[in-house]
Amino acid sequence: MAIEIPSPPKVGMVSLGCPKALVDSERILTRLRADGYTMSPDYAGADVVLVNTCGFLDSAKEESLSAIGEAIAENGRVIVTGCMGNEADVIRARFPDVLAVTGAHQYEAVVEAVHEAAPPEISPYVDLIPQAYDDAGVKLTPRHYGYLKISEGCNHACSFCIIPSLRGKLASRRIDAVLREAEKLVQAGTRELLVISQDTSAYGVDVRHETRTWKDREVRTHMTDLARELGQLSDSQGRKPWVRLHYVYPYPHVDAVIPLMAEGLITPYLDIPFQHAAPSVLKSMKRPANEAKVLDRLRKWREICPDIAIRSSFVVGFPGETEADFQYLLDWLDEAQLDRVGAFRFEPVEGASANDLPNAVPEEVKEERYARIMEKTAAISAAKLQAKVGRILPVIIDEVGEPDEDGDIGATGRSQADAPEIDGNVFLRGAGNDLQVGDIVDVLIEDADEHDLYGAVTEV
Repeated sequence: MAIEIPSPPKVGMVSLGCPKALVDSERILTRLRADGYTMSPDYAGADVVLVNTCGFLDSAKEESLSAIGEAIAENGRVIVTGCMGNEADVIRARFPDVLAVTGAHQYEAVVEAVHEAAPPEISPYVDLIPQAYDDAGVKLTPRHYGYLKISEGCNHACSFCIIPSLRGKLASRRIDAVLREAEKLVQAGTRELLVISQDTSAYGVDVRHETRTWKDREVRTHMTDLARELGQLSDSQGRKPWVRLHYVYPYPHVDAVIPLMAEGLITPYLDIPFQHAAPSVLKSMKRPANEAKVLDRLRKWREICPDIAIRSSFVVGFPGETEADFQYLLDWLDEAQLDRVGAFRFEPVEGASANDLPNAVPEEVKEERYARIMEKTAAISAAKLQAKVGRILPVIIDEVGEPDEDGDIGATGRSQADAPEIDGNVFLRGAGNDLQVGDIVDVLIEDADEHDLYGAVTEV
């Protein structure tokens, strides 16, 4: 008689928030898969649903609560984790039926809660198959790019931020473990590595930049050593991945990374959270107030690596921000000529010291300043993108379309100045039948607007 192997329990996942939370979701699912669970793409097929929440802003908390409510309505068996898990009382007051609530990156607690809610089926025919927790694992991003988290937590005490209370102080991963994960991702088909953390520049500070052995050589737990080693990775065909650095505070040692970009080892792109430029606002934010020196460094970086793209984000309407402060920021942006800019209206966050600052900015003033900064940065972006018309740029392909009535195939990709989901796109015509998602091809740029480029593939 044939032995019937029991069906493994299925887990659904709703992942909210930043890329760092997405990496947490991937790790949780990887561990659960190793424990014998399978993944459900919808509520109906899941034995239990995980909701990985964001708790940084009040608007993000409301989105998280809405997602929890939807999961309970659609499935009924819900486990909550992530940054908002620190507010278990709030979650349980609204949704008393949640099965469990855990905080950010509490992987073991999440797995234990899933085991209790939907116990794995024990079968010698399945469980004797060895499964390693440190394999490339479950990815929630497309195969051709992946996030590489190098640390958790943050040592800063910015007045508008509660990340240290949510995720703790800086805790760097071992550099050999990070490089091993990166190598596996590249060997599995990842063409772009996106290095993320709360403070990439501080990587290794907590462990005094200890050295580890990697490929028979000693490497420091340091951002520059990490960038150099990542730039030497390649797949079985000898292709090197793009390596993109996110959330880089402009500490002095960042200068050492720019030559690596000029050499082609890492992608000429830095995501730097400036947040503001006016000295008085930066002081209230408890941020470094060295905006003039930053302008000098940007000029030097561009002399070393002319193609470097700088992305940043800014908060408008911070308590005490005057019209003069805001105009200072606009003038600074004219000087800085940043490639990609995001702006946010200040929101009070429960637990942040900025909530107690005097001279709150009225909502209508926040809206007016937000519109002005977006208009300013869009004009800068349009001019910088227009300057790329006529150039041939490398582009990574994210999507290939179907042939139209004339047989023409379009595609969507990104230049080295564009990170996925937050920056612009390159829209291609005449892509050709051989083009694949994840290919990196040369593209002649034919046109541009405020945010995107348009062109044609010159080779596949």
